[in-house]
Amino acid sequence: MSSAPVGGGLGLVEWTLNIGVGSDYNRTDLSEHAREVAAEIGVRGTGVAMFTAVDLSLRQRCDFEGVTVDATVGVSHPTWAAEIPEAVETVSPGTINLVIQMPVGLDPGAAVNAVMTATEAKTQALAAQGVEGTGTATDAVTIIWPPGIPAARFAGPRSRWGARIGQAVYRAVRAGAV
Repeated sequence: MSSAPVGGGLGLVEWTLNIGVGSDYNRTDLSEHAREVAAEIGVRGTGVAMFTAVDLSLRQRCDFEGVTVDATVGVSHPTWAAEIPEAVETVSPGTINLVIQMPVGLDPGAAVNAVMTATEAKTQALAAQGVEGTGTATDAVTIIWPPGIPAARFAGPRSRWGARIGQAVYRAVRAGAV
């Protein structure tokens, strides 16, 4: 399950990329750029690609009771989700990308709920760090799990796996938002 600009949605993928770009990045052919990068590193098939100007060496990783989160946290341009900008052209991107690896599958509804739980935990971590915003204009969440394994039915913050997602995301984002 992914909200990524390339390969987003619910489906089977063979790879996930968090592609580092410059802060002046302005390509709009994101699928083509992802194909170029995938070809350069030798991955084939269907995948998910996210883009970030955050230095990838600053990636934060948190393992929490079977859930692994890799987060690139760029909060130089935080935004409020319900704020309406005066002009869309003036919105400056910042990026918080989350890749969440699960040891269990997720039913489709649980996958959507897992994205919501991750987003809530991200926002809670930003608030704890004093960031004025709920995220950035270009955040993405990708949740992956091996195919053909038993699926959890729930992933809200009070479910077994949702609570683990929440903790791992909160810790990774909070560490990266300093």
